[in-house]
Amino acid sequence: MVGTHPPIVQISLDLLSTQDALHTAEIAVRAGVDWLEAGTPLILAEGLHAVQALRERFPVHPIIADLKTMDGGYLEVEMMAKAGATHCVVMGVAHPATIKACVKAGRDYGVHIMGDVLAASDKVANARILEDLGCDYIIVHTGFDERREVVGASPWQDLAAVVAAVSVPVQAVGGLRLEDLDRLPGAGAPLVVVGAPLVIDRNAFRAASDDETLELVLRDVVRRVKRDSGSESE
Repeated sequence: MVGTHPPIVQISLDLLSTQDALHTAEIAVRAGVDWLEAGTPLILAEGLHAVQALRERFPVHPIIADLKTMDGGYLEVEMMAKAGATHCVVMGVAHPATIKACVKAGRDYGVHIMGDVLAASDKVANARILEDLGCDYIIVHTGFDERREVVGASPWQDLAAVVAAVSVPVQAVGGLRLEDLDRLPGAGAPLVVVGAPLVIDRNAFRAASDDETLELVLRDVVRRVKRDSGSESE
């Protein structure tokens, strides 16, 4: 179901150092980006310390910890909540007990839980399960490795059916182009992510552009995504 969540723009900081993540986040915030994601590469490289640093530098911005949790759900969400995360990602293919544990920790610590349907054999059914178990958002995700092996794989293949099946806000990630992004809110996915390989280098986990170009690209994305919503940044 297409909801009424206002469009937001999120940057996925798929980088390997806290220093690079903070630098890129500063550019993104100047450009009007709303949410900051500690991407999985950053979580693997720097852990909760990266989340703590982002929270210290950006005290009011939502911070997503892309944990891709498969087990130990309560502890992982608790750790990231204490580090300053406002959102955590659990995998829809995890055991239902793990999803419920993430949701419980989210309720206990005031963190929103995002359920990711990556690798689910039936993404629509998986999205319904995630919503039923209490997830606040659904991520329709086509993975990096999947896109390399399956020509043409894209969230567009599942997005409409997932949006129709759930009532929580939806996000689409993976294999999208910059010119796709402003189409997403109208397609029922108002949580728009900019990340690899759009602004993060396709192969090297570094910013794909110089600072000035990166800021211009992000400003344009923010403008296009929000131009029809009345929520465009000043």
